[in-house]
Amino acid sequence: MAPVRRTLELFYDVLSPYSWLGFEVLCRYQHLWNVDLQLRPSLIAGIMKDSGNKPPALLPRKAQYLTKDLTLLRHHFQVPISLPKDFFSVILEKGSLSAMRFLTAVHLDCPEMLENVSRELWMRIWSRDEDITEPQSILAAAQKAGMSAEQAQGALEKLSTPKVKQQLKDTTEAACRYGAFGLPITVAHVDGQTHMIFGSDRMELLAHVLGEKWMGPVPRAGHAKL
Repeated sequence: MAPVRRTLELFYDVLSPYSWLGFEVLCRYQHLWNVDLQLRPSLIAGIMKDSGNKPPALLPRKAQYLTKDLTLLRHHFQVPISLPKDFFSVILEKGSLSAMRFLTAVHLDCPEMLENVSRELWMRIWSRDEDITEPQSILAAAQKAGMSAEQAQGALEKLSTPKVKQQLKDTTEAACRYGAFGLPITVAHVDGQTHMIFGSDRMELLAHVLGEKWMGPVPRAGHAKL
């Protein structure tokens, strides 16, 4: 009898570089572990507000550490992270509401494109220091990720619809109910139990919960770099 397939929910926001690391690791492992990976676009600002947490960038020592941390993680995870030049403006002023609503619309209408579009938005903000807030920026990301112009425009036109706004709110609130105080969180559903794991640096703990083998952030030799 085949083992029961476990479900992993990844709650993420493209404003979070650590979400990108966790996202790439789980995308690499989803075909190696006996899991069903479900991507959950969420709004980190809503989670921060609900939990009373503050962005690391607001604390000088954390902000200083974050810069060095991401430089090391870039090589360890083989993910091309680079900090935007105007870091505080990107994180604290521009935010990611439009981008996350767009990913929510993609999730609803073109779920097969969600992984690629999410990755391209991360590439824009965290690798090429490009905008993710303006409509043309979002359309450019979607089309580069493989969406047709018609699909991308259709998703963009739904950003302010009650359905999309409610779905993003519901997903964010679901993350909060699981205990999120930041992103990413991975929620593993195993043998009738639910395990919430925070961050991108506890994937070996996730492997332990799943009873799977952890082979590092790049599990296969010669894994193609982004």
